[in-house]
Amino acid sequence: MHIPDGFLNAGTLAGTAVVSAGCLANAVRVVGKKLGEKQVPLMGIIAAFVFAAQMLNFPVAGGTSGHFLGAALCAILLGPWAAVIILALVLIAQCFIFQDGGMLALGANIFNMGIIGGLGSYLLYRSGVKLMGDNLRSKMISGFIASWASVVLAATAASLELAVSGASPLGVVLPAMLSVHVIIGLVEGAITVSALALIRSTRADLLEPEKA
Repeated sequence: MHIPDGFLNAGTLAGTAVVSAGCLANAVRVVGKKLGEKQVPLMGIIAAFVFAAQMLNFPVAGGTSGHFLGAALCAILLGPWAAVIILALVLIAQCFIFQDGGMLALGANIFNMGIIGGLGSYLLYRSGVKLMGDNLRSKMISGFIASWASVVLAATAASLELAVSGASPLGVVLPAMLSVHVIIGLVEGAITVSALALIRSTRADLLEPEKA
């Protein structure tokens, strides 16, 4: 899902960069006001976990592979804006250290995985808990759905950007992306629910949905 340089046109690169920069600025402002001294170390720990987990690829189908995204897990534990910051930091490190995703396309990748994935999964998680009740079962189900959707939403956004840029027709790139990422989303959901279950056994208070 990391878009390399040379695939998006100038308008798409500029547009996603501006939106990502604006959202990051707002995220820093909101998180700076909301997170306390106890949550800042947790944010660093989760960022390190997501960074390490994204380095591990697993086979999917037809020679393709996927990796953990972590946007939903971050949003559930720390709120959507903290998730945006964490994913942005992870993607920046991957871009400049491992050349995973293009430098010019960094704004698009942050937009897709950090903003669309983080904010979208947060809204789905909160909606699921509200509809099914504030209990462990609903949190786990909502967490799975939100994490699965974070991958699918990010892949859809990337597909639209590639299509708008003329890199590939939407009728070709969207089915190709989704056919793989709906499977990756299932693994994402399983990892997220497992992490939430582990956290529940030690810090159940962290499963209280963070407010935007």
